[in-house]
Amino acid sequence: MSFTGEEFKNVGTQGMNAYAAPSLFQPHKARQAIRDAHAKKIPPLMCYYAGLSSLPITRFLAPMGYDAVWIDWEHTSCNVETMTSMVHEAIFMSQGRTIPWVRVPGHDHAAIGYALDCGASIVVPQVETVEQAKHVLSAAKYGTKQNGTRSAPPFRLIPFLTDTPYDPNSDIHKCVNNQAAVMIQIETAEGVRNLDAILTECPDIDVVWLGSLDARVSMNLPANMGGPQDEPEWLEIKKLFFETIDKHDKPYAGFAFSSPPYGSPEALKEAAKRMSLITMSADVLHLGMMAMDLQQARATVGPVGQENGTNGKKKENGENGENGK
Repeated sequence: MSFTGEEFKNVGTQGMNAYAAPSLFQPHKARQAIRDAHAKKIPPLMCYYAGLSSLPITRFLAPMGYDAVWIDWEHTSCNVETMTSMVHEAIFMSQGRTIPWVRVPGHDHAAIGYALDCGASIVVPQVETVEQAKHVLSAAKYGTKQNGTRSAPPFRLIPFLTDTPYDPNSDIHKCVNNQAAVMIQIETAEGVRNLDAILTECPDIDVVWLGSLDARVSMNLPANMGGPQDEPEWLEIKKLFFETIDKHDKPYAGFAFSSPPYGSPEALKEAAKRMSLITMSADVLHLGMMAMDLQQARATVGPVGQENGTNGKKKENGENGENGK
């Protein structure tokens, strides 16, 4: 574990393990990692999106060196036990080099607690108002000084074994408040318009994500993922979003891919200028490419049934296929 405030100096050799707590059962010092990336002390965190609730895939990817994994608990069929195990696989099988972020299913107080209790940082979708943002932070923090209503789990951390605070002059609950990060997703035009007030009233929000897909759909615009998104009303909302996070000097995160159809190397380089966490790969996208593998293989070896004529094509000896043509 690196000395507090000096973690960035060891990222080159340790990856995100430089931000690990005294125990891997605790959350990383993700708040500090995001701040350091925002300050350009370290490169943007490279993250992959885990859209499938799969322990074997999480375990397989853990040693690859990603800085972060986004575990999507909102849009997958996933129970608390599977989510918790995915978080632990990501942390332990990467030897602390990967920071898990869990997108919780909504604003439910218990769901936020479940994700934080297992050692993850959280992503909270569909934050649109100051009241919602205050509720999220309250559920994520311990102690009345931060208006926290998070319940302290008695046995998630083992006394005198895994509950050592990174700051010997503080207690574990104050330390954990400063370790796990809170990311909010702004996914409507109304949320963008309220973002200035949200960040003014809730400075403990660590990073903001503009949910382009949901925002565009909510504005009755086509998704156009990887395509042109140049409608005047959309450009106006994007402009307001970036003006607001710049005003508050707030870290920004989002998707940016280096290859078609969703991106390009130039797009990724441009994203790195602004983003502190870049989700630049996804299990679902790479598995989806297996359909292209199949299409290319079929084109290479020829249509099914060409040797016996059952595909309706004439065989080489001139005989007709089964359909008589």
